[in-house]
Amino acid sequence: MAERRVVIVGAGMAGLAAAIDLASQGVRVSLLEKDAQVGGKNHQKVVAGQAMDSGPTVITMRWVFEDLLGGAGLRLEDFVELKALPVIARHAWSAEERLDLFAEEAASADAIAEFSGLAEAVRFRAFSQEARRVYHALEAAYIRAERPTMSSMSQDIGLRGLSLLAGLGPFASLWKSLGRYFHDPRLRQLFARYATYCGGSPWQAPATLMLIAYVEQRGVWAARGGIKALALGLARAAQKLGVDIQCNAQVNEILIEQGRAKGVELSNGQRLLADAVIFNGEAAALHQGLLGSPAKAAVPNTEGLYPRSLSALTFSMVARTQGMALDFHNVVFQKTPYEDEFQSVFSQGRLPARPTVYICAHDRGPFGPASSSAAEQPQAQDHEDRPVHAAKPEAERLFMLINAPARADRQTLLEEEISVCQKRVLAQLQQVGLTVEPQAVQVGRPQDFHQMFPASAGALYGMAPHGWMSSFQRPTNRTPVPGLFLAGGSVHPGAGVPMASLSGRLAAAALMAHLDSTRRSQRVVISGGMSMD
Repeated sequence: MAERRVVIVGAGMAGLAAAIDLASQGVRVSLLEKDAQVGGKNHQKVVAGQAMDSGPTVITMRWVFEDLLGGAGLRLEDFVELKALPVIARHAWSAEERLDLFAEEAASADAIAEFSGLAEAVRFRAFSQEARRVYHALEAAYIRAERPTMSSMSQDIGLRGLSLLAGLGPFASLWKSLGRYFHDPRLRQLFARYATYCGGSPWQAPATLMLIAYVEQRGVWAARGGIKALALGLARAAQKLGVDIQCNAQVNEILIEQGRAKGVELSNGQRLLADAVIFNGEAAALHQGLLGSPAKAAVPNTEGLYPRSLSALTFSMVARTQGMALDFHNVVFQKTPYEDEFQSVFSQGRLPARPTVYICAHDRGPFGPASSSAAEQPQAQDHEDRPVHAAKPEAERLFMLINAPARADRQTLLEEEISVCQKRVLAQLQQVGLTVEPQAVQVGRPQDFHQMFPASAGALYGMAPHGWMSSFQRPTNRTPVPGLFLAGGSVHPGAGVPMASLSGRLAAAALMAHLDSTRRSQRVVISGGMSMD
């Protein structure tokens, strides 16, 4: 059999996963990345000489990566060191109101009983069981299945699964559904935040997103060297399997000949021919012609049809802290109506006046303070440091994130707005008992993300998961152009480190079915998953 060649554009988590799957099946893979390092949204910044994750910070669904490497005859633990976190996240509403959620359901129930009463703890148990059932109903039918439709999912989950989903309310929002379980508005607010994990509003996202509670209860991990180490570990695994990874390789065009994808052309004029191409980037970039006019036919024009997901304003900093004891993951809520935050972002297109603040305290994790320096990671940049001083020895690395509108294609956040927001956030943290004194700060703006991920407008999760049908409106892994496949957080099954990785595996499976002419139209489902636990 002639050697099969595939080019993958974009070495984010999806591109890495697809490369590993294909190489393990004997395909010759070239993985091209425009940036200096692999990882995509999974990136780090160096602030005052200290590297820190400044994109995704949470690792869940470890089985995705174990299955990925296991299928290639490799072991995850040989490429990255992970440790489970006993505390999923620490939550605060005021100086007196604190609640930790734990990986152990019983420990969380005990904490909720102390925080909000025994009756609420009983309702939490019922909610957790429902989240578990929803996850297992959708795992094979949606999460691990290529091209899910209402019809295919109904067939896959059967009468029992349909009854379960009907019980949630076919058109119920996550916020409405949570009202059935939690009487304490603080708990409803806490679990409603799951909608933001996919870039949506709790008032518009479907109730099925409650399954995230079960995903977190199955484990949240930290990686030695940060979550970036997971991407670098997958890159080493891919190279071990023979994948040719080229960084600083800008693809100008996906070559379409006689209606089929035949390779790519780089910015230096070099052409790489292939039997198929996987594009791991913002799907809209194809329709906008950013990869050449012939590839525009691969993705329909959906601009304006579906809402964009959340963007973010981030602060990567080295700072001194006093007061509230931080854990690795922390969330600080505000007392104002929670809905105001999402009205500001989605309806008014502006930063919320009193946002929810997520804080990753990198040095509070199981691996402790970082030992690496900027000199040891020369490809990270800190050219945007704002007032920089030598970080004091007792200072720690913090990554803060607030929700922001994804309008960077037509709206720019001004430095004055960002400065006001930063001061407001620090004042809000002080109100809940946490004093943060930044020593050096780097800012991540929606316009920065739009530049990093062209055609995204700064949206970090593709389209917003608003409405029940949003689950079937994302672009799928196959395109109308034979030989051209899609992967990444803007396509099925969705955004986030594990889900984007699954999209890469689904793209690889669909590609292999395409190369085998007897199975060209067969719908693929990747194996493994939590149901094996």
